[in-house]
Amino acid sequence: MNKGTILIIDDEKDLIEMVRYNLEDKEGFDAISATDGQSGLEIAQRHKLDLIILDLMMPGIDGLEVCRRLRADPRSARVPIIMLTAKATESDRVVGLEIGADDYITKPFSPRELVARVRAILRRTATQAEPEQVIRQGDLVIDVARHEVTAAGRPVSLTATEFRILQFLASRPGRVLSRDDIIDAALGRDANVFDRTIDVHITAIRRKLGKASDQIETIRGFGYKFRDVTPVGAG
Repeated sequence: MNKGTILIIDDEKDLIEMVRYNLEDKEGFDAISATDGQSGLEIAQRHKLDLIILDLMMPGIDGLEVCRRLRADPRSARVPIIMLTAKATESDRVVGLEIGADDYITKPFSPRELVARVRAILRRTATQAEPEQVIRQGDLVIDVARHEVTAAGRPVSLTATEFRILQFLASRPGRVLSRDDIIDAALGRDANVFDRTIDVHITAIRRKLGKASDQIETIRGFGYKFRDVTPVGAG
């Protein structure tokens, strides 16, 4: 039984084969691959994908630019992305998260680690059910079932991780939530996180929400709170 379709974009053919073997032959996923960014983008346009594994350092179009283009395309805007990188500095990881990566793995990595990350992300993506299917806070509307967000009637394009974080905050208005609370609920403890992970995602969410961003309040030294706002037109 096919568990989902995963696209691997990496210029190292040996690495592609290793990843494909572990995901397809051993785990039952359908793995397709591309050895450069342009081919990867073309494949992403033609296939319904469940997850993308993307190398950061590639000749031609590098992984950062591929990620930007994937996030700009409605067909792939919400597909989870795991970024592979040989760079382990925090600044490099921040850049990846800022442009829309959901997780990252530093090379070299073990196949077991990769499979665990893939499973964790797909599990989080599949379990989005909330008692409240449409969350309305002021001009902000979050349709959980459709995975759609609008701010003052304007569609807001969020990554899968950004959507989970916003949904978690907005469904608990007025509650102060620690960074650990948000990590557990939206990312999971098996995600590769560092001190600024949540802050980077919140910054990206605020940028995309525009004026509605002031509904996310920073609780200095602790975490965040979503300001409780009476929906527009409520009486």
